[in-house]
Amino acid sequence: MTSSHSIRLGTRGSQLALYQAHTVARLLDAAGGPTCEIVIIKTSGDRLQEAPLSEAGGKRLFVKEIEDALLNREIDLAVHSSKDMPAVLPDGLAIAGVLPREDPHDAVVLPQGNQGAVANVEDLREMLGTAPSIGTSSVRRVAQLTRLFPGAKFSPIRGNLDTRLRKLDAGDNAALVLAAAGLRRLGFQSRISWRLPATLCVPAPGQGIIAIEVRQNDAAVRSAVSAITDAAAWAALITERAVVEALGGGCQTPIGALASPDGANGLDLLATVIALDGSRAVYASARGTRDEAAALGKHVAAQLLAEGAGEILEDVRGSQR
Repeated sequence: MTSSHSIRLGTRGSQLALYQAHTVARLLDAAGGPTCEIVIIKTSGDRLQEAPLSEAGGKRLFVKEIEDALLNREIDLAVHSSKDMPAVLPDGLAIAGVLPREDPHDAVVLPQGNQGAVANVEDLREMLGTAPSIGTSSVRRVAQLTRLFPGAKFSPIRGNLDTRLRKLDAGDNAALVLAAAGLRRLGFQSRISWRLPATLCVPAPGQGIIAIEVRQNDAAVRSAVSAITDAAAWAALITERAVVEALGGGCQTPIGALASPDGANGLDLLATVIALDGSRAVYASARGTRDEAAALGKHVAAQLLAEGAGEILEDVRGSQR
């Protein structure tokens, strides 16, 4: 720590990242913890705004410089969208805690003036037509949406949320598919035209969860973070990250995993691996308790591998080399 009363919190400078950082700082202060100095760190992902994530090196681009600053003691904790974090962290770093999960699902956003009632995928197909242009920067979403909209054209869309929405409304795309969590956190929940059910589009592991990363041996900061950690979101994140780690998946691989609360202490896990062109998909599910979170994730990953997930992922890696 920089002092007994203040610590440095590292974050990206995007709208959503700053919302997340200020939320963590406010909760730490309210829990009697140290005050936070917000340190904005520009990452490689921020500098490569025009390149699709799969070509630019994946979403690790959004955390590397921040993790380097943490290891170099330039900051004392880092706040991330947990879906941006690699399955295996650098030596010396750990996730110390998480905030309560926002809606983890993907959301369809239609242009202003074209926001009719969407109750199901048939409504959406009728609204978008046979060959819509859909904006998303996620290979996981493209792989799953290709199965729902075989004639669709997909285009990467990057930048702050208001920029993406402005481009949509200007006619750049027929629809966007974004994380519902980001839309809701920044006050754009009214733009959600349809929340995609997980049975049609399994969310990214960790989607909707704000993660707090620290140096592994920094007991004081870890203790402060534990006071604001949400147990249900923490168990879900452990489960979903265990799926990815067991599959050997990176950030830009078509893996979906969602661990949903099941009663007071249970978890209901659904996971999938999809070919990039949507031609193949394998699914697995299981139930367990929060205490079994990591084991549950590994068990479902083993089911996926038994169904052929390894071959799909090897093809994906080959196409991205």
